Amino acid sequence: ASGPAPRRIADFQEVLGEPTVALGKLRDLCFSGIPFDGGLRCLCWKILLNYLPLEKALWSSLLKKQRDLYSQFLKEMIIQPGIAKANLGVSREDVTLEDHPLNPNPDSRWNTYFKDNEVLLQIDKDVRRLYPDMAFFQRPTDYPCLLILDPQNEFETLRKRVEQTTLKSQTVARNRSGVTNVSSPLKTPPNSLSEYEVLPNGCEAHWEVVERILFIYAKLNPGIAYVQGMNEIVGPLYYTFATDPNSEWKEHAEADTFFCFTNLMAEIRDNFIKSLDDSQCGITYKMEKVYSTLKEKDVELYLKLQEQNIKPQFFAFRWLTLLLSQEFLLPDVIRIWDSLFADDKRFDFLLLVCCAMLTLIRDQLLEGDFTLNMRLLQDYPISDVHLILKKAKELQDSK
Repeated sequence: ASGPAPRRIADFQEVLGEPTVALGKLRDLCFSGIPFDGGLRCLCWKILLNYLPLEKALWSSLLKKQRDLYSQFLKEMIIQPGIAKANLGVSREDVTLEDHPLNPNPDSRWNTYFKDNEVLLQIDKDVRRLYPDMAFFQRPTDYPCLLILDPQNEFETLRKRVEQTTLKSQTVARNRSGVTNVSSPLKTPPNSLSEYEVLPNGCEAHWEVVERILFIYAKLNPGIAYVQGMNEIVGPLYYTFATDPNSEWKEHAEADTFFCFTNLMAEIRDNFIKSLDDSQCGITYKMEKVYSTLKEKDVELYLKLQEQNIKPQFFAFRWLTLLLSQEFLLPDVIRIWDSLFADDKRFDFLLLVCCAMLTLIRDQLLEGDFTLNMRLLQDYPISDVHLILKKAKELQDSK
């Protein structure tokens, strides 16, 4: 078969077939979009995000080591606290004060447990809303986590933790308002737990897997823990790996996503940290850079936005922080990410994509007033990402 697609696939297979992958060549290929066929995208992303080394001989031992490590995290951070909680039976008389869940001592492990619950509830709220227009995240995974679902482990799962914490907080809220109807917590208000039917025991929805990844990340990175928006970064990674046509990769989508997400966050976490806003690595600096690049490329449009007092914070904050994951449909986001991950000066290209998005609607922006233009930028009108990437590449080449 000839034609561009099979030829491109052959090009990828050739680069990936070498004992040591030539990173420069791989980046060039990936920049123009990675074919989904044969799990090529999943593999390329794992290399571009520094999860897999360039020497292929090291892959199998590294993957085994990392996946075992992830199982260890699950045991330490979800299963053991869950077993402790299940064994506790709060009403037991012989619980020492030290280990009593209501012990106010900040070092008590229960203090950590309740603090974690706050993070967990925030994650839970956000992952249930992942890509609501797609059924994927509500569907059961083919590879539920056996460690978590093992009936031998009588422990409190994250699912139970969320349910109990939600019920408790509802009871308290209602009691404070003077309503002491004991049955009230069970009538969950709309938009809470009843939003999606919970899958039967032994099944896990994809969003529950994503919840676990984010919870483990938050536990391991207390400096940043969980910030809203990280769900939008992990979503496309997990979706890509969990739809890998090769089942031997797909089976480990959870662990592989966790490590790729961790590596990606190491590069963009500064966007999520408020205290860094004004530093060279903070998000404010990057937003200003979108405007200074625009000024170079299209001074008329730049002046118009300035004159209307449209600040980059109003739209570029979301574009940059979430790597455009909120502006386009998931398949298009994934295509943009091919180019972003392939960029050797990682995310410089993102600034050019943002610039391209502005210049492509310049005529509308030059005619519109503040309200109209804000609407255009908040709900970007062009859905053809190939056009946007082509324009960004032109801007890059015109330096």
